[in-house]
Amino acid sequence: MQQRPARPRQRPRARSPLWLVLVLTGCRWASPTQPNPSPDAELPTAAPMAQTQRDPDRPTNRLAGETSPYLLQHQHNPVDWHPWGPEAFALARSLGRPVFLSVGYSACHWCHVMERESFEDREVAALLNAGFIAIKVDREERPDVDELYMKAVTAMTGQGGWPMSVFLTPDGEPFFGGTYFPPEPRHGMPGFRQILSAISQRWKQDPAALMAQGQRLTEAIRSEAAVKLGGSLADDVLERSREALRANFDPEWGGFGEAPKFPHSMDLRLCLRHLSRRADPDLERLLRLTLDRMARGGMYDQLAGGFHRYSTDQRWLIPHFEKMLYDNALLIPVYLEAARALGEPRYGDVAGEIAAWVLEEMSTPEGGYASALDADVGGQEGSYYAWTPEELDRALGREGGRVAAELWDVTPHGNFEHGSSALWREHSDEQVASRLGWSVERLRAEIPRLEAKLLAARRERTPPARDDKVIAAWNGLMIGAMARVHQHSGDGRALASAQRAAEFVLTHLRDGQGRLLTTWRLGRGQHLAGLQDHACLIQGLIELYESDFDPRWLAAAEGLAAAVEARFKDPERGGYFDTPADGEALLARLRTVLDGALPSGNAVLAGSLLRLAALTGRADYAERAQAILDSLAALANKHPDAFSQLLLAEHERRAGLREVVISGELGDADTEALLRAVRQSPCTERVVVLADARSSGELVEGRRRAPGQPARAYVCRRGACRLPVETPADLLAELARP
Repeated sequence: MQQRPARPRQRPRARSPLWLVLVLTGCRWASPTQPNPSPDAELPTAAPMAQTQRDPDRPTNRLAGETSPYLLQHQHNPVDWHPWGPEAFALARSLGRPVFLSVGYSACHWCHVMERESFEDREVAALLNAGFIAIKVDREERPDVDELYMKAVTAMTGQGGWPMSVFLTPDGEPFFGGTYFPPEPRHGMPGFRQILSAISQRWKQDPAALMAQGQRLTEAIRSEAAVKLGGSLADDVLERSREALRANFDPEWGGFGEAPKFPHSMDLRLCLRHLSRRADPDLERLLRLTLDRMARGGMYDQLAGGFHRYSTDQRWLIPHFEKMLYDNALLIPVYLEAARALGEPRYGDVAGEIAAWVLEEMSTPEGGYASALDADVGGQEGSYYAWTPEELDRALGREGGRVAAELWDVTPHGNFEHGSSALWREHSDEQVASRLGWSVERLRAEIPRLEAKLLAARRERTPPARDDKVIAAWNGLMIGAMARVHQHSGDGRALASAQRAAEFVLTHLRDGQGRLLTTWRLGRGQHLAGLQDHACLIQGLIELYESDFDPRWLAAAEGLAAAVEARFKDPERGGYFDTPADGEALLARLRTVLDGALPSGNAVLAGSLLRLAALTGRADYAERAQAILDSLAALANKHPDAFSQLLLAEHERRAGLREVVISGELGDADTEALLRAVRQSPCTERVVVLADARSSGELVEGRRRAPGQPARAYVCRRGACRLPVETPADLLAELARP
């Protein structure tokens, strides 16, 4: 299968073996040995993103009552779509039909392509409506459904991505699947019409064979999910992860591997953690190269801030243009930690620019954070962000256009499509100034004015559509990221935004029993939250507590941790399931252990439980974290490069988190000076508690400031504290001690 259409999950994907189609359908397709086309081969252009508002002049299907922007994009399709639920499967059983399951998300370019080519096509719709029960799922609303059937598609084809297309028995068992299919055979891929016709015919002729295939695959997934692992993390696992990460770096352009290139935030943070334990000039050089190339590349929005999803090339030049909340929430801590660890203020500036973009474009009126910006505008991916020299001249004048073209490498032939260019900083300020005949100082003074004028001109274009649903996990990550921006720079807007989002999620993403929900939109929260939602929100609330020291955030984090223990625990294998015991029963109850686009829920939880143990003095939290680490030890020992988030927690466990107790009151000059010192320290393996009038707990007792005393700081480990210090310099010295 061609690599470009379906969005890769993290790494380049292999071509789909077409022999599966032969086996299932008995049809003769193009040879499976036909080579892939070039990634730059001519491919179809997506239609404009469908409106999520109902058009009264067009008939609607069953998706019209949903709140998901992705599902609403399909409400006017001639396909008789059903939302996921028992009614659809009951209908399939009563009619004796297989199920066609289509999974995607609103910002997915190739989802739009398949909609235009196939789901808007009346011939295709007729085939689907006559022979199948068609179900449409937003993967962001139902990550559990997505993960389950992605396992099936990956097992069948060796790859995965979106749109995901899966054929199921009426009992939900998968027997055939893939990702994007063109309407007619193209580039060695079978045509969707032919697939529908062949599967429908085969189902009528021999449904038992397809059902048996579904049963075999389901049992394989269940067997994999039931594998019991254990042991303990090897003494050398951290060192082996260091070497594996170093070996995977691209020495010329930074990042990991070749094209497509993802940011791999968890891996970058682990590299920083390795550097904190031992100097490593080669690893530091590769890390700096990566951070610099990413921030200067086309994958970074040079005008508004914020990273696009990934780079389609090795140089970080041409991105896949969708902007996802979670990518940016994960990259903010990377750049903030790098700013401190490497002594590079410019990395902190990148984090601040991302935060400013979030405040401007991703904050919802209700207080949460929207999930994504679409890659497409008017059916063209990236057109909102690309420029020609003529467009620069119109926005900036001839001289300003000339300077901007040199600065961001905009040329007459372009580096993108239709002669346009994605903006990037290939050349240094010194090189650009030399080409212009300017001083570096003059150029740097001019850049903010050019950025502002270009951004104003860009905002006159039709913007990408925004998916404004609020997702618990992604909001948890961004709450934590915005709290850390405040800790780094004192940005009050970032803190206020994080507080507002936390209030919103904790209040509105709840069901009638107080259980956390996954998503919220149009006044309606839906779907019981999974482990990842709980873990990421716990992590965000801890970061928020360490920003404003409001005890309610810590209490909320502990409440969520209790819910995880009660509803998600895996008593047989240790760790936690992805879904709650009181949630919908799918074909298998999975436990995702590897990091993907998002970090593993178990790994995030392990780190958060260690921090809760340090903040509260509760040993049971540390025991639960250890149980997670032990449950995944066998896999992590074998593949340390696939468990970066887990090894971040292991770093903290081995180091022993420093417990920094500041005795004082927020707003007092001496208290704030001590807080700034601890926040500026490169030491990341620590928690901070404020011993003020609001606080309580083991670390606080006996350490509140007496009237007339200056603010003090205590640096403790496992509850044992050294003598207090009163100056920022002494506190930094304490934090620097091994």
